[in-house]
Amino acid sequence: MIKQLTVFAENKVGYLSEITDLLAKNHIDMKALSIADTKDFGILRLIVDKPEVALKALNENGLLGTITEVVGVEISNKTGELSKALSILANCGVNVEYLYAFLSGSVDSAYVVIKATDNVAAEMILNDAGFKKI
Repeated sequence: MIKQLTVFAENKVGYLSEITDLLAKNHIDMKALSIADTKDFGILRLIVDKPEVALKALNENGLLGTITEVVGVEISNKTGELSKALSILANCGVNVEYLYAFLSGSVDSAYVVIKATDNVAAEMILNDAGFKKI
């Protein structure tokens, strides 16, 4: 499992910059991020090198955040590989609540972060199917 930092961010000019500046000032390295927005707020999901330190810094500065466990797997850069992983989970009855991907540093693969209804089962199923954990 990977610890993901989730931050509820007001949808206004400069707010995202405030969050990333705060992380930088606390020497927290962002590895991946995803943001989903609505009219008034966004949900920022981050993989960082020090999630507990990041959460403390955010909370001390009046920002609402949580830590959530997610599954991280390496997906080969071949047509249909993500579909294969998702089909395996579906066939085993594991629902994917959300996912996002980021570059692995290799042209041969990408990393995928998955939040499933049962992360433990998802991680075990994908591992048994040959997908490497990150």
